[in-house]
Amino acid sequence: MTAPMCNDTLAELRSRAIRPSSEELPPVIINEQDGSPMVLVPAGKFLMGDDLDKESPQRSLWLDAFYISVYAVTNRQYRAFIAATGHQPPNIGARIDSLSFWREEGCPEEFDDYPVVLISWDDADAYARWAGCQLPDEAQWEKAARGPEGFLYPWGDKWDENNCRHRNNKGEDSVAPVYAYPEGVSGYGTWNQGGNIMEWCSVLQGEGENGAYPEGDDALRQERGGCWRYPDKFAFRASQRSFVVSKAVNDFRGFRLVLPVKGR
Repeated sequence: MTAPMCNDTLAELRSRAIRPSSEELPPVIINEQDGSPMVLVPAGKFLMGDDLDKESPQRSLWLDAFYISVYAVTNRQYRAFIAATGHQPPNIGARIDSLSFWREEGCPEEFDDYPVVLISWDDADAYARWAGCQLPDEAQWEKAARGPEGFLYPWGDKWDENNCRHRNNKGEDSVAPVYAYPEGVSGYGTWNQGGNIMEWCSVLQGEGENGAYPEGDDALRQERGGCWRYPDKFAFRASQRSFVVSKAVNDFRGFRLVLPVKGR
């Protein structure tokens, strides 16, 4: 997607993001700080988990309304964040991984619409705060991925290898642009919540009832989504949970944003 095309798309989304009435929330908004299109996930009960493994017990939760990014944060957006804040760029040439679009001079424009990867949880959190948003907690992330119907995968209850980027269909490529795989869009309108990259979330393993987060480099953070390196279809379930240390940087992990709607 070229820059003019991207700008045209954002202009069209802005035209549709007009509040319908004083009582209703618009279905789509644009986060003006970083240009992220965001879709509304309304308040209501949500059946989280699928009981298919011990990490994903099924239970009913109530979630307040929130907006979530249509796409994962891109290299284009992360470049603007670096320019505005002086934050360090993604880990360049990380030895544990093979993929880095970023060089000392920055990220080539041809990779603008690819999701930013090779960043830690702290990097993702810093971006979210700069953008006036948050990282999604695991319940928000899962509700958005499962859609209004509560599907097992974003697109439905049956695995379809053509609906997302994974090891068995990537060929010689790795990560795909954020607008790839339209067949895998969730019922709420989010792209690539199954496949392409894993995504950082805000909830930590062992988080206490008082909401206090364990601290330190060894604290475990949530990640969701499956990625281009994984071959097993069960890793792409919307309810699949896994944890990783907050300082981890990998070529298969990025993030998307959430904007809570208070009291709605």
